Amino acid sequence: MTSIMTNASAMAALQTLRSINSDMEMTQNRISSGYKVDTAADNSAYWSIATTMRSDNKALGTVQDALGLGAAKVDVAYTGMESAIDVVSEIKAKLVAAREPGVDKTKIDKELTELKNQLVSISESASFSGENWLNNTSTAASGTKEIVGGFNRDSSGMVSLTTLAVNTTSTTLIGKANESLGILTKDIDANVLDPNATTTTARDYFLIDTGSTTGTQASGTAIALTGTTTDAEVDDMIRVVDSILTQMTDAASNLGAVNKRISMQDDFVSNLMDSIDSGVGRLVDADMNEESTRLKALQTQQQLGIQSLSIANSNSENILSLFR
Repeated sequence: MTSIMTNASAMAALQTLRSINSDMEMTQNRISSGYKVDTAADNSAYWSIATTMRSDNKALGTVQDALGLGAAKVDVAYTGMESAIDVVSEIKAKLVAAREPGVDKTKIDKELTELKNQLVSISESASFSGENWLNNTSTAASGTKEIVGGFNRDSSGMVSLTTLAVNTTSTTLIGKANESLGILTKDIDANVLDPNATTTTARDYFLIDTGSTTGTQASGTAIALTGTTTDAEVDDMIRVVDSILTQMTDAASNLGAVNKRISMQDDFVSNLMDSIDSGVGRLVDADMNEESTRLKALQTQQQLGIQSLSIANSNSENILSLFR
């Protein structure tokens, strides 16, 4: 039956054209945004995963910044420690030279004084972002400093931070308010270091006097030379300086190990962020080759749908010819 009230062919063609236009709109959105899952309505499960992982990746970016700041602090402390080791080695060499007969010890002492001043300058200058791990101005030990090194999410969705610990108590060279806290300012017993010691009486020496009247002050003898300094005293000073050098070398080794750990962690975080980006991309990114091919096909279907609707509408006009 042919009816002018209901054109079934036109309705079918129109329905098909609407479906094609809807598919084309979705494809165009994917091409313009670059995502096949752009909102929760597209795929709620994938959108939820992608949103969470993007948030975690942003946190990891902050962790990278924290690692960079921590690496800078360690680098500054290590550079200062390395420079101080060179100066203490020079002091040790000067003391060995003072052991030679006929040497003017007072002239060597002037050199020692300048080298000590250089150690103070190095310790006070090794500061970054308001932190100095070589010069402690407090009466308490500087303790352990933590560097944020990782952001973790477990299988239950709980999050936590990984930190890298640096024992700055062992890196303190000068205890400005408490001389017992600094490697260069505390008392060191030369009697314990003497393999030929015949008594247990302490023979304490220290390298630098801060002049502090708070905390625990060094009570031993300053490492300095006068015209009356005996060879035995010079031997004690050499032993103490060598002990100081050993402690500083150990501290520098620890800083170097922490620096290496930070570098490895920074590389890991960077690779992890790339992996997360790649994984999220597999879930929500649009395949542009596929989408462009689909768009071309839909454009062809749209043209055919329009032509089909035009033919269906023209069928009703043909009825007019029956009344001529």
